[in-house]
Amino acid sequence: MEKPRRINLALQGGGAHGAFTWGVLDRLLQEPGIEIAGISGTSAGALNGAALKAGLVAGGRAEARRVLNQVWHRVGAVRDLRMTGWFASMLPPVGALNSLTEALMPLNPMEVATRLVSPYAYGPLYRNPLEGVVRSLRFDQVCAREGPALFIAATNVRTGKIRVFEGDEISSEAILASACLPTVFQAVEFEDPKTGKLEAFWDGGYTGNPALFPLFDPALPADIVIVNINPLLRDMVPTTPQEIQNRINEISFNSSLLRELRAVSFVKRLVAEGRLPEGAMKNMLVHMIADDALMNTLSVTSKLAPTPYLLHELKEAGRKAADGFLVQHMDALGTEATVDLVALFA
Repeated sequence: MEKPRRINLALQGGGAHGAFTWGVLDRLLQEPGIEIAGISGTSAGALNGAALKAGLVAGGRAEARRVLNQVWHRVGAVRDLRMTGWFASMLPPVGALNSLTEALMPLNPMEVATRLVSPYAYGPLYRNPLEGVVRSLRFDQVCAREGPALFIAATNVRTGKIRVFEGDEISSEAILASACLPTVFQAVEFEDPKTGKLEAFWDGGYTGNPALFPLFDPALPADIVIVNINPLLRDMVPTTPQEIQNRINEISFNSSLLRELRAVSFVKRLVAEGRLPEGAMKNMLVHMIADDALMNTLSVTSKLAPTPYLLHELKEAGRKAADGFLVQHMDALGTEATVDLVALFA
């Protein structure tokens, strides 16, 4: 039997759109020729990564699929105005009706509210609506030494720097911090196990969406499969208030990823030109699973609307995208990159 191809996964954040990544993982777990060695996740990617590892440690691939299903069914059951808004039950799942909603409501009430009302206005009644979902995970499994290496990125509010949690540092607070949009949720505050100081954290997407550098570890394979849920390219120039805010959101949450990919591209060029001694730097093989055509039909509004139908449709889209990737690029894993970084930055 052929030895499985070892890969790292880099899982982007994007709220409810993270259900696309759920579908990707669900399909990859059915592929016996793939072994997941490392996972770096941010926001929804952090939740996906933690669920994936917990399941793998507890009972292998089938259990990982079950845990992911359980987690996303719980996300779909969240009924909180900060997550869904009063219009959530009427929000279309995907595609053309999303444009109709924006035409009828050029200013999203939720977006307006986040600009006028601080999440701290909830006072002592405040509770993060995702807390129950995150705490349902078994953290002895999430933090276990066995299974894939797991890295969770958050943003330190005080320093503005990325904080990557790994091993025993990963907690429910770390995952909630990684998914903490500051206009929607109060900063997640806890004692940083590395410094012993009380720190406040916001969404990791501002500084690493996802963080690639932890996956450069020599013990991990060279292949990094990025599951991208924020479109890199939109051909149309946004003109409506919601389109403009949506594109600002996408650019902001892709900027850190593009910076790291540019660095990877630079290193690969130095290696190809023989300007680095052999083995001085790891020659990473970058791959990407995405569906920009689908994500171009969605807006930032739907990221905060985890309706069960939306999550189901995104999961199925993720499964289809992963299946297409495996058909086209399975043989490239461990051999060559399938993302042309030179063309990406041309």
